[in-house]
Amino acid sequence: MSGGVDSSVAALRLLEEGFDVAGVTMVLGVKTGEEVSGDAASVCQALGIPHYVLDFSRDFQEVVIGDFVRQYRQGRTPNPCVVCNRYIKFGKLLAYTRSAGFDFLATGHYARIEKRGEEYFLKRPRDRKKDQTYFLYAVPREMLPFILFPLAEFTKQEVRELAVRARLPVAEKPQSQDICFLPRGGYREFLTQRLEGDFSGFIVTQDGQALGRHQGYFRYTIGQRKGLGVSGTQPLYVLTINPERNEVVVGERKDLKARGLVASSCNFLSDTFPGRLFAQVRYLQRERPCSVELLDPQRVRVIFEEEVEMITPGQSVVFYDDDTVLGGGIITEVLKEER
Repeated sequence: MSGGVDSSVAALRLLEEGFDVAGVTMVLGVKTGEEVSGDAASVCQALGIPHYVLDFSRDFQEVVIGDFVRQYRQGRTPNPCVVCNRYIKFGKLLAYTRSAGFDFLATGHYARIEKRGEEYFLKRPRDRKKDQTYFLYAVPREMLPFILFPLAEFTKQEVRELAVRARLPVAEKPQSQDICFLPRGGYREFLTQRLEGDFSGFIVTQDGQALGRHQGYFRYTIGQRKGLGVSGTQPLYVLTINPERNEVVVGERKDLKARGLVASSCNFLSDTFPGRLFAQVRYLQRERPCSVELLDPQRVRVIFEEEVEMITPGQSVVFYDDDTVLGGGIITEVLKEER
């Protein structure tokens, strides 16, 4: 329980369904324990359930923040929520709850788990606008039977209304920011404090023409247009980042399109893939039809039926068959042409 509306209503729904519920809050080292657990403790008191606080700050610093910094150093744009869900929430925390005698770990994610025969599948929720399956594809498949998503059938508005009716102390609490450990200054300030060395260099065109200098390639992401400090005859966008040369390569919007990608560190949630499936390369971006070729047990090549914009190394590609999540991986290479 983070102290937000979603996890609070998840606990409320489980109580209404007859579960024996306890709340647990993770201290991750980005806020003090009191800051993290205050609202969650108040909700647990209002619901009449016990509340536990667990310190995972060392794991979070080493696994999630460590990966975040390493990926940016390599010129990639990581998604720390994917790493946190896999290794912290549905890794360390789920293992702890199981060892403590609990049957399930429930969260306020907008997602669904469905049992078909003896198999469990991750699926999109009813509220597609709040769908968080993009961040959950990396959860180990064997953990799905022990996870509950009580908000699967509710919209965000309905969740807020449930909180108001139950008079939960967080009913009017605003939604939290996307990345919990970033300061108000954003990721650039965060990385500047953690990356040692000179990362400055040139902003160049695809043919190598220098247009200006930058103060660190980690300050840029694929598709970025604003804040480049350079100009051309057409609007310029970041196309690629070359950490070996400290270069940021820019070009026109049409140059952001690509036919495919290679992804590694794949996690599969199904034994079978249809010949034609759909892939999503950014959160809330529309999924696109594609074919997938397995290169090795954890690496795939994805070819889209039509070109896709802003495929970004470090982000995730997630595969869907209708509303069922088949798996996904971390994008490592962008394929401009089909091969």
